[in-house]
Amino acid sequence: MINDYKYPHLFEPIKLGNQLFRNRIFASPTGYLNTNGDGYLNEGAAAYYGRRARGGAASVATFECVVDTEYGRGGDAHFSTGRPGVAANLGRIAAEVKGYGAVPTLELQHTGMFANRSLSMFGGEAKGVAYGPVEMMVDGRLIKPMTEEFIERTINKYIEAAVVGQSVGFGMMLIHAGHGWMLHQFLSPITNTRTDKWGGPAIENRARMLIAICDGIHRRLGEGFPIEVRISGSECYDGGFGIENGIAIAKQLEGHCQLIHVSAGNHEVDEVFTVTHPSMFQKDGCNTYLAEEIKKHVSTPVATVGALSDPDLMEELIASGKVDVVEMGREFICEPDFPTLVRTGREKEVKKCLRCLSCFSSELTNGEPYCAINPESGREIETKYEAPVVKSKKKVLVAGGGVAGMEAALTLAERGHDVIICEKTGRFGGVLRCEEKVDFKKNLDYYLNQQAEKIEKTPNIEVRLNTEVTPALAEEIKPDVLIAALGAVPAVPKIPADADAKTMTAQDAYGRVDELGDKVAILGAGLVGIELGLHLASLGKKVSVIEMTDHMNDGGNFLHMSGVRVEIKKRGLDMHFSTQAKQISAKGVTCECEGKEVFIDADSVVFAVGQKPLTEEAVALNYCAPEVYFIGDCVTPKNITEATSTAYLISKNIGRF
Repeated sequence: MINDYKYPHLFEPIKLGNQLFRNRIFASPTGYLNTNGDGYLNEGAAAYYGRRARGGAASVATFECVVDTEYGRGGDAHFSTGRPGVAANLGRIAAEVKGYGAVPTLELQHTGMFANRSLSMFGGEAKGVAYGPVEMMVDGRLIKPMTEEFIERTINKYIEAAVVGQSVGFGMMLIHAGHGWMLHQFLSPITNTRTDKWGGPAIENRARMLIAICDGIHRRLGEGFPIEVRISGSECYDGGFGIENGIAIAKQLEGHCQLIHVSAGNHEVDEVFTVTHPSMFQKDGCNTYLAEEIKKHVSTPVATVGALSDPDLMEELIASGKVDVVEMGREFICEPDFPTLVRTGREKEVKKCLRCLSCFSSELTNGEPYCAINPESGREIETKYEAPVVKSKKKVLVAGGGVAGMEAALTLAERGHDVIICEKTGRFGGVLRCEEKVDFKKNLDYYLNQQAEKIEKTPNIEVRLNTEVTPALAEEIKPDVLIAALGAVPAVPKIPADADAKTMTAQDAYGRVDELGDKVAILGAGLVGIELGLHLASLGKKVSVIEMTDHMNDGGNFLHMSGVRVEIKKRGLDMHFSTQAKQISAKGVTCECEGKEVFIDADSVVFAVGQKPLTEEAVALNYCAPEVYFIGDCVTPKNITEATSTAYLISKNIGRF
C-alpha cells in the first residue's frame, strides 16, 4: 500500500526516544511575541501553534522560551519559564497541539552575551548585565565571564525549565545551540577561548555545557524523553566557523540527544541573516547541504531546515537518506495545512512561501506574524471560532482581478456568497504579472497562478475577463455588494526629457528588456526599483539607481531589505542617494547631488517612483450597490500583505446580517 503514496518517505512515522511522530515534517520554532506587556502570552499563542498541528505537522516547536529570567532574556518580548504562573501559559499551547495529534516541542533558549539588550537590528541597546564564555566588549558593554558556579547554575536552569515543560504536556525539548546565542557562543572556537574544562581548542570542552544540559534533562525526565538540539552547521561568513566545527559538535552529541537539527548562521552578522532565514534570492533548500554532510558522520537522526516548500525535494532528501526529518518555519506560517494537503494528493493547492520576510518584519513590529499571502496568519484565534457559513448570502461583484480582488473572491465564495469577478485584462494577477520571469519571484508567480486556478474551479464564482466594471455594468448585474479592487497605475515624474531619450515605467521594463540597452538608470530606490535593478543586473545590464532621499524605501518590510542589501553588493548595483534627476537625454541623466551637477550614463531610464491609485475610477462605483468597499492599491498602494489582509477581513465581514 505504501507504493500508492506519492511521498511515502515523507509520511513514514519516526520514533525519537520513546515518542512516536506521525510523519517527518516538523514545524520549526517561530516566535509568537504578542505578550501582554507583562511577560505572559495571550490566548492567541495556543491557537497559533495549534493551527500547525491541525494542518498535520508531526512536531510543533514553540517560540524561544528563555530559561533564565534575570540573565537569559534578550529583550522585553522574551518569554521566560522563571516567571511565576507561566506553566498555565505553556500548558494551553501543549494541550492545543496534542489535541490535534502532534507532539508539542518546547524550545529552550538563553541569549548569553546578548542578554538584556535589544535586537541588533533595533540598535542593540544594552539594558543590563550579560554573561558569556569570556570577558569581552560587545557593542560598548563589558560582558562578564561565566564562572564555573554560574555555568552550573545555567545548566540547572535548563533542566528546571524542561521539567516545567514536561509537567504541562510537552513531549520533546528543543535546545537552541545555534544562531549565535549562548550555547553557540560556547560551541564556537571564536567566542569560547577559555582555558578551563568549559572551553578552549578542544571541542569536548566547548561542548561540555551542552552535553551536561542534555544529560541533566534525561536524568530528570527519563532517558527515552526526546531532546532535539538545534545547531549552526556553519556560520556561513568569512571569519566564522565552517562545517568542520558543525560536524565536530554533532559528533559530541551522539548518545546525548535524539535529533540533531542543523540550521546555519549567526544572528549578529548582518549578511548572514538571510542565510539563517533564507530570502527569496536563495534557492530552495539552500541550507540542506549542511545537514547532509553532518548526517554522514553521525548515527543520530538529523533534521534540515531552511527554504523548504517543495514536497518533491523534501521526499528526495529523506528517501535518499540525506536527512531523517525536514523542518519548516515560514512555510507553516504561509501554509499550515501543508502536510495534510500533500498527503492527500492536493500538493498543487499548497501555498509556497514567498520568502519575503513580511511575517518576521510584522512580528517584530506588531507582535503578530502577518503573512503576505495567508491572511489567516496571526489571526488564528479569530478564524478558529468563526461561523463557517454566513448568515445572509449575497451576490457580490468584485471589480479587479489582482491580488486583492482574487483573495476577496475566494474568501467570499468559501463563505457561501455568489461572486462575479471582473478583470479588465485577459488574465488574473494584476500588475505583479510583469515579474513572472524574475528568477527570485518564482513563488510569487506560482501563487498568482494558483489563485487564478482556484477561482476558475470554484463553482460559485463567475469569471468575466476582458471586462471593465463601469456603473452601467454594475446596474446591469445589480449586486448586493460591490468590492472595488481596481489597483493603481505607475506614476510618471515630470522630468524634462529629450525627444530621443528612451524612458519607460518599471512595469513595462520587465517585458521590454531587449529595448533597454546595456546601461539602465532607474529612478527610485523603493522595492520596485531595486528589485527590477537586481533582475536586470542578473541579465548582464549595468544598473544605476537614482534616489532623491538618503535611503532605500523598504515598503514596510525591513527584513526583506536585509536580503536586498546583500544582493545589491553581489550583483553590483550602482546606488546614488540624495540625487535628483533634472534632465533625461539619449545618453543618460543629468542630476543634482548636494548642490553639484552629476551625469549618469544610461541607454534608457526607468521610472520606479511609485503608483498612482485609481481612486477616481473606484469612487465612480460608490453608489452602484447597497454595500461598497474599496480595497487594495486603489485606496493606497502598499504591499501584498496589506492587500490580502484587507481583502480577507472585509470579505469575511460581509453577510453578517
